[in-house]
Amino acid sequence: MPRRCERRIAYYRRQGVAPGDRVLIHFGNTLEFFVDLLALWRLGACVVPIDARLTAFEVETLARAAAARFSIWREQPDHAFAGGLAALGLRLLQSPLDDADDHVKLPSSWPASALSLDDEALVLFTSGSTGRPKGVVHTHRSLRARWMSLRAKPGLHGFQRTLCLLPTHFGHGLICNALFPWLSGCDLFVIPPFRADVVLRLGAVLDEHGITCMSSVPALWQLALKTAPPPRTRSLERVFCGSAPLSASLWQGVWEWTGARTVLNVYGITEVGSWLAGTTLSDCVPEDGLIGEPWGGIVAVLRSGDTSKPPDRREPCDPGEAGYIWVNTPALMRGYLGRDDLTAQAVSDGWFTTGDIGVFDERGRLYLRGREREEINMGGTKVYPGDIDAVLERFRETLDVCTFGYDDPASGEQVGVALVLRATQAEVLRQLYAWARHHLASHQLPRRWYLLDAIPRTGRGKVDRSQVAQQCARMKPLDLRRLRGPAAAPDAPADRTARPGELGLGS
Repeated sequence: MPRRCERRIAYYRRQGVAPGDRVLIHFGNTLEFFVDLLALWRLGACVVPIDARLTAFEVETLARAAAARFSIWREQPDHAFAGGLAALGLRLLQSPLDDADDHVKLPSSWPASALSLDDEALVLFTSGSTGRPKGVVHTHRSLRARWMSLRAKPGLHGFQRTLCLLPTHFGHGLICNALFPWLSGCDLFVIPPFRADVVLRLGAVLDEHGITCMSSVPALWQLALKTAPPPRTRSLERVFCGSAPLSASLWQGVWEWTGARTVLNVYGITEVGSWLAGTTLSDCVPEDGLIGEPWGGIVAVLRSGDTSKPPDRREPCDPGEAGYIWVNTPALMRGYLGRDDLTAQAVSDGWFTTGDIGVFDERGRLYLRGREREEINMGGTKVYPGDIDAVLERFRETLDVCTFGYDDPASGEQVGVALVLRATQAEVLRQLYAWARHHLASHQLPRRWYLLDAIPRTGRGKVDRSQVAQQCARMKPLDLRRLRGPAAAPDAPADRTARPGELGLGS
């Protein structure tokens, strides 16, 4: 491994890579990606991981926003990519070929490098590949602050043999799932992200490599629990789940399927180095929306999300009162690349407003209620889509669910829901509606119901509720008269099966 990195350093230095250069890497989840990343860092360059599924137009948009000088590929790119990037002045390089190995170990010593703690380390684009990109800039100092906080809580226990099957072009997979354990001296196993065939044999993968720790997203677990045989050896000690809300029922299911000693629901945001809080409390019992305690920073729930003035911490929300989540941490990003306007909207006096709605209970435990922009305002009554998702996903025939708001002339907004069901007969639909009426308050009960073959998700495993709402707006909702008909009493959740790919995980 040291020799590989030294060869890469020499190669990229010969190609002209210099301190301060921003370098696009167009592949991930391989040993070569991590070797290239370390080599570029030691040369003082900034790494910009790119989602390999993007089109040439999207890649050019990000390259232009990053003002990148180099573009690194595992294989020679086709003409559309090569021509467009060359026209922007980028120099295209092919990553030197070495013997592939999915199991890597950080050496005990490492030569001195050209990097400085306040140099740019990563630019992670979270949106805007077809418009105005939003690139999160992290320095080596902010990354190390996150890793030091994770050493304190949750600690390195259980990370000895860590599996990364999350994409390495965003914070959760790269910063916390991969770089934190690897740079701490643990073994790291990397495989392609979100592949249905991998999920189907996930238990066997865990057994084969004696995996002790892994992190993923709820959408992957929804598929794995329904299709994959569980691991036999029970080597897992810790399982982390983040990037999207985790319901209590799914949480419990992951616990039972993995046999892990600890399953942690983590709250992470790219702008603060991903994992900023989680359920490390010793007496944690799965609950919808439960996050737990902050890791390496201060988390406050305030009545205002206004960043035009410093946040007023003298007026925090009372226990049980929902408000805006603010974070103060040394792991805060430098800002959004070339977007001072966006930075000013998110950061005030060193505090970052997450855009999430949360609540602290009487014991000081944080609960996540949903995104500020996702909450549904029904004439002043606030409805949180995640609360409805958590109920409907427990219905025995539900494979996936997404609640959203739609415009209503009388109340401003109303509740709509899209579902993927295993069976769609009239009797099943009536039972579903009865289940919802039994478990949801009247103002939470969806007024429009849609059936989809799959609910689209991002490469991070998240649902874009506005995209689902737009898709449903072009469809005809179910006839509520069919749903309100006679039905048997609501059934308890039951095991169910799903076809690979039904959850829209992507490849």
